[in-house]
Amino acid sequence: MSADQPSRRGWLMAAAGLGLAGLGAGLAWRTSMRQSETLSEAERNFWQQKFSQIDGVMLAASSFKGKPLVLNFWATWCPPCVEELPLINDFFLQNRAKGWQVLGLAVDQIAPVKRFLGQSPLSFSIALAGFPGIEVSKSLGNFSGALPYTVVFGSAGNVLHRKMGKLTSQDLSAWERLPI
Repeated sequence: MSADQPSRRGWLMAAAGLGLAGLGAGLAWRTSMRQSETLSEAERNFWQQKFSQIDGVMLAASSFKGKPLVLNFWATWCPPCVEELPLINDFFLQNRAKGWQVLGLAVDQIAPVKRFLGQSPLSFSIALAGFPGIEVSKSLGNFSGALPYTVVFGSAGNVLHRKMGKLTSQDLSAWERLPI
C-alpha cells in the first residue's frame, strides 16, 4: 500500500457518503412535493364542503373564502380544546374588524356541543363536523388525527399555517402578522 491508498479510500468513502446524502435529500424533496400537491387538493376540497350549524342550517365553507380564516378543530371531550376556546374567542373579537374570521368545527355530537355553548357562548361561527371531522383535519395536514388542531387560511384560500395542540397567545399574535 502506498501513502496515497488510504487517502483515495477516504475520498471514495466521502464521495459515496455525499451521493447517498444527495439521494436522501432528493427523496425527501419528492415526498414533500407529493404532500404539498395533496394538501393543495385538500385545500380546494375543504372550500367545497358544508357543515351543519347548531340550529341545523348548513354552513358552506366557501362563505369564508376571501378573508383570512382560523379553522379550529375541537371537541367538548378534549380538555385542551375547551381551554383554548376563550383565547380564540378573544382573538376573533379583537381582529374581526381587520377581516379575520374564525370557524370552530366540532368533532363531536350536537347535544354536548349545544350544552357547552349554552354554558360558554362563543362569538365566532361553530359548526358540526362530527367524527368524520377527523378525516377533514387529516386532509388538511393533521396526519395524527389528534385534537385540538388549527389551520390558518389566507384570503386566497391557501393554508398559511398549521398548529397541532393547544394554541397560545403567541401563536395568535404571530398569525396576526401573516401576509394574508
